[in-house]
Amino acid sequence: MCGIFGIYGHPEAANIAYLGLHGLQHRGQESAGIVTTDIDGEHMVVHRSMGLVQAGFSNADLARLRGSIGVGHVRYSTSGASHIRNAQPFAFDYHGGSVAVAHNGNLTNHEPLRQRLEARGSIFQTNADTEAIVHLLAISKQATLADRVVDALSQVEGAFSVLFMDGRSLIAVRDPRGFRPLCLGILPQAGTDGGSQKRPAYVVSSEPTSFDLIGAERLRDVEPGEMLVIDEGGVASRRPFASRRRRMCLFEYVYFARPDAVLESTSVYEVRKACGRRLYDEHPIDAADVGDVVVVPVPDSGVPAAVGLAAHAGFPFEMGLIRSHYVGRTFIEPQQSIRHFGVRLKLNPNAAALRGKRVIVVDDSIVRGTTSRKLVGMLRTAGAAEVHVRISSPPTRWPCFYGIDTPTRGELIAANHSVEEIRRFLTADSLGYLSLRGLVDSVWECERQANPERVGASREGYCHACFSGEYPVELEHSSQHQLRLVNG
Repeated sequence: MCGIFGIYGHPEAANIAYLGLHGLQHRGQESAGIVTTDIDGEHMVVHRSMGLVQAGFSNADLARLRGSIGVGHVRYSTSGASHIRNAQPFAFDYHGGSVAVAHNGNLTNHEPLRQRLEARGSIFQTNADTEAIVHLLAISKQATLADRVVDALSQVEGAFSVLFMDGRSLIAVRDPRGFRPLCLGILPQAGTDGGSQKRPAYVVSSEPTSFDLIGAERLRDVEPGEMLVIDEGGVASRRPFASRRRRMCLFEYVYFARPDAVLESTSVYEVRKACGRRLYDEHPIDAADVGDVVVVPVPDSGVPAAVGLAAHAGFPFEMGLIRSHYVGRTFIEPQQSIRHFGVRLKLNPNAAALRGKRVIVVDDSIVRGTTSRKLVGMLRTAGAAEVHVRISSPPTRWPCFYGIDTPTRGELIAANHSVEEIRRFLTADSLGYLSLRGLVDSVWECERQANPERVGASREGYCHACFSGEYPVELEHSSQHQLRLVNG
């Protein structure tokens, strides 16, 4: 998982990209980078750093990033080590000019592709899968950048929402299955003298949350398999790839996207509330006295589902866990030691809301189970009479190969233990997961209401491989994973 941001036609492209990356910081805390160039510019200016956006860019860095076209990237690694050489965007020179690339996703045929490229003489500078796209683009015999992009991406498989930039255009591409989100927006510009209106700038982002920060208007999603070419002529849409069944990642709705994001024209916040309602229908609590029960979210990702569950069940909603906002998202911290220790830095029980109560604690997922076990213990120590754990997604039993950094099956608690065994490990009074059907129905109903003409009657347009083990795209070098491939 990463976040990508692009802007075309703004004199302060770097400043706008910097703000846009702030709106995508939740998608990656490992590194951040921006590349800019002028329209018809000869050279690109690059700045990349490890860590957060705010820490990685000084005023002097931004002042050096001159130009009216820019691409930005925030990263955590699913392919390639945590190292500055793997920080994106990548910028490179070849016989056709200078190009920058920013990629969100994961290429499932990266290893055989890299071996083939190295055999013909390509020298790789990083171990990130994105560099394979760079080499394919450079060796393409097509004349234009847009055609080179099509040629390169036609040879890769997996998840890719990608931005390309040269001195004349910004190109945005979303893979034919649409695993990862990507959207298009427009940013009005006032005239330099405060009078006449200048031509608007176009922006592209992983999530429209970054548009709100810069005052841009969301126009639409980039469709699966679509390529947008943005240049002086405006925005041109192409459909150069073979059609595939849409497989939008369900985990984007469950956890990764910000709750105020709109994906596929659908509110993530409303989806998560719907998951909470369905979760209570599937796993109710027998409560003779409603006043004895409180619904407590695990902040921040569990809040919308807890809101939906509490309202639907008629139980009080309480902030029984208080989060420190000076600690990042533990799921995507690059160091394992921080991930395990993070819960004690991040959350503190609010005893006034918990003492003597039957607590329904709502979270979005359980991965290894260690964090959830510590949370249950903290709630009991704070005086909770009972702790009932509710998870607004199905058990995570399979690793993701399309851009979410989930562990191997050996590390996933639900891959190796029954729900009852997990309950005992957590020391909870009860444990209930949202069913896969419940999750799909919740997302589909919200999406159908937002897009009645597009969704139609199909509930098959999602990737749920991490829950079901049904993989839409084969991982070519990993037959040992015994993937169950579905008709993608």
